[in-house]
Amino acid sequence: MNNKIKAIFLIVITIIIISLVLIYKKDDYSSYDFKIYFFNAGKADAIILSKNDHYIMIDTGEEDLSDDILKYFKNNNITKLDYLIITHFDKDHVGSASTIIDNIEIGEVLQSNVPKESEYYNNYISSLESKNITPVTIEGDYNISLDDLEIVVNGPDKIYDSNESNNSSLIVSVKDNENKFLFMGDAQNARIKDFMSINNNEYDFLKVPYHGNYLKRLYDLIEVKNIKYAVITSSNTELEDEDTIKVLNDYNVKYYLTRNGSITVLSDGNDIVIKQ
Repeated sequence: MNNKIKAIFLIVITIIIISLVLIYKKDDYSSYDFKIYFFNAGKADAIILSKNDHYIMIDTGEEDLSDDILKYFKNNNITKLDYLIITHFDKDHVGSASTIIDNIEIGEVLQSNVPKESEYYNNYISSLESKNITPVTIEGDYNISLDDLEIVVNGPDKIYDSNESNNSSLIVSVKDNENKFLFMGDAQNARIKDFMSINNNEYDFLKVPYHGNYLKRLYDLIEVKNIKYAVITSSNTELEDEDTIKVLNDYNVKYYLTRNGSITVLSDGNDIVIKQ
């Protein structure tokens, strides 16, 4: 092999090695130990947060999502939730709660301050009683330290005159080192306004409130909170409001829709990767 051929051979081998290293690095998420999983639950919320074998679930989707949730628990060897957070009691947020409570150990249940009489709410209460779990009703800030996550669950300290159930939504913020995440439940304009009056933090990621239905306070929320990424828990049959999408596009927010499939958000405390 002459020197010219050797040189070409070495260049080709070097390129192959570099390419393999870059591919491996690109797909190596082992340092991304904070994970957020959004079920493809239609126009409903079912979200699991996990870090180092600690698990939090925010809302449970409708009743027909129960099997998918239990399958996810089994496939991921989840035998206990440290916290189950029910942001409010509409069926698309509490529908599978009774099944989850019946089938998995739960450390603590946090709930909204506005009960809503329904079959799903009654099942939820019955399951809590059967497991001797006393839920914590949140008003104001409830602070949680889990692993090295800093979590604040905010509940309204009043009853709203309009959209009472949605405006009672618990709002969950999570800080993973430099990365900050905000989950707004179905908070509507009055609740968003009140939350922003007491919370001055910026956030990298937003679970868009109220399934992408347009809210005039969404502009303020996106702009003031400096959101970079967003997820809309969206219907499989109805398109999102054009005005909501316009807000996200106007502020260059990269957004994802659960109607296109389940979503996984990964954080290593500094960078965020979203996979769908």
